Amino acid sequence: MPTAKRKILDELKRKRLLEIADAEGVDLPDRRALKPVRDKLSRKRSLSVEALLPYLSRDELKAACRALGLADEGRAKAVIVERILATNGAAAARSVPPPPVERPGRGESVKPGRAGTRAASTPERTSEGDQAQLSTSQLGSHLWEAANILRGSAVDRTDWKSYILPLLFFKRICDVWDEERDEMMKQYGQVFPKDFRSQVPDDKCPTPCTEHTGDEPCRVGCHWEAVRGVSKHVGKAIRDAMRGIEQANQEKLLGIFGDASWTNKERLPDDLLKDLLEHFSKLPLGNKAVQNDVMGDAYEYLIKKFADSTNKKAGEFYTPRGVVRLMVDILEPKEGETIYDPACGTGGMLLGAVEHVEAAGGDPRTFFGKLFGQEKNLTTASVARMNLQLHGVEEVDIRCGDTLRRPAFASAEDQSLRQFDIVLANPPFSLKDWGREVWESDPWGRNFAGLPAHKSGDFAWVQHMVKSMAPGRGRMAVVLPLGVLFRDHAEGKIRRKLLELDRIDAVIGLAPDLFYGTGLAACILVLRMQKRADRAKKVLIVDGSSLFRKGRAQNHLEPEHAAEILGWVRAFEDVEDRARVVNLDEIKEEGWTLNISRYVLPPIGKGLPPLPEAVADFKAALARCREAEDALRRELTEGGWLA
Repeated sequence: MPTAKRKILDELKRKRLLEIADAEGVDLPDRRALKPVRDKLSRKRSLSVEALLPYLSRDELKAACRALGLADEGRAKAVIVERILATNGAAAARSVPPPPVERPGRGESVKPGRAGTRAASTPERTSEGDQAQLSTSQLGSHLWEAANILRGSAVDRTDWKSYILPLLFFKRICDVWDEERDEMMKQYGQVFPKDFRSQVPDDKCPTPCTEHTGDEPCRVGCHWEAVRGVSKHVGKAIRDAMRGIEQANQEKLLGIFGDASWTNKERLPDDLLKDLLEHFSKLPLGNKAVQNDVMGDAYEYLIKKFADSTNKKAGEFYTPRGVVRLMVDILEPKEGETIYDPACGTGGMLLGAVEHVEAAGGDPRTFFGKLFGQEKNLTTASVARMNLQLHGVEEVDIRCGDTLRRPAFASAEDQSLRQFDIVLANPPFSLKDWGREVWESDPWGRNFAGLPAHKSGDFAWVQHMVKSMAPGRGRMAVVLPLGVLFRDHAEGKIRRKLLELDRIDAVIGLAPDLFYGTGLAACILVLRMQKRADRAKKVLIVDGSSLFRKGRAQNHLEPEHAAEILGWVRAFEDVEDRARVVNLDEIKEEGWTLNISRYVLPPIGKGLPPLPEAVADFKAALARCREAEDALRRELTEGGWLA
């Protein structure tokens, strides 16, 4: 029976096998035949499963899982590696973070907060110079405990993310800075300030300070450890440090920490902030301890937890990841394409596009400088920027503002919108105060199909996104309430115009209760600037309303459901009771409605018994009902309740 290592090797292709053989010093007289290569690597004792896995890409790790009979879900390589090692008895060494040890600060005195003695940030070394790697689940659980520190405080749970997420990002920047400084000192014996990925200025008051008098606190510097050593006015120290880092890294970090009220002592007393700082200090968050994909996944985990805890408010910033993946897979982004989300929330759509390309073997770095988003809420826009940064996407342009009134990506010279290869969004449903006063004479010509309804901005978003698509290759997907498919008057006229222009490619009805804050069912509209010739003047109508997993407070679109819908969309053909390709002439005959039930009827009669059986069941039930009535009547008569 083949060993686990052999099963993994059997899944690898020539290029990877030869790469491993060369790295391991395996002599290969014949590099053409793969079996001898696998045999030699399989017999090499020093190449254990644990030593083999770091050579593998994420897709190869997933293939290894399938070969070993394991689940292959998950985006973080560390999580997949742990799963494989667990079957080989090797996971224990990696699965538990080592106990912290004391580390000297940066010259600041340290006092314990309510949480007790200060815990250190440096984990035990697993080998010379290497730190134990944290898994997504370990890091996510630890970070969520920070939210529990705020539980019961004056901070409303809807605002938790405004404080927890910036602190996480602050700690990450400083720990990476420490690693880079230590590496420079080890290799060169000196520090090169311009070579740091991010600058962490030592912006503290001189000693003695002549700038501040009385109770006004001095600046302590911008490093995490400097802030950690502060015992009074902790909120000001945090705010000043974050602003200092933003100013020192204006090109990529200006405004990234948001506008949280750190100095509000009624909401955030010093001892509460000290507890948060001490909690974050318990684990190292540098690259040696936490890889980019693990850090990014843990950050996404936190965003999801915040969404779960706030529910109704969560719809303003979070789209369920199953829906995101479906939309991205339908649009199929390619390396180097420009991608835009006009209602970007916490950046999930943009991140989903990057992950799609990476999963297909592409280089996510080709998206640097190619991702764009606009978000009305400043805190949410900051969270989106941090989210992408922590996933390793460092050059992204996310701006704060009202997209429908003041689009950020527009030219002031010729009153034109910037255009993108892919546009996707989950905008607010049926927004009432959406900016009709601007659209009555829209400077950017976004009312080309008509002026949207007074109290519903749904088709304002659609038209803005259409105008933002690049000619020829431009494509878009947008989540909207089902009403946009059949409502009349202004919306009916706009829908008709879009159909006549042959922009609408597919309509996908989704299950109810998938989205936070609304129990309504929604749909996805897919539009293209130029359809394939065989799809011209046709629309695919898909009914996916029955595809979901029932949840306690919310339903879920599982990967298998999304895969089924994606298959129908890509095939673009009729599927009984599920999908139908409809030509524009038929839609015109139906009054330009896209109501799904007009074209795709739910199965009628499936699961119903034959008529004689149904009649027999009815008679039996009626007999039982009469028996129960007789029994009740006897009880009431004997008890004296009936005369």
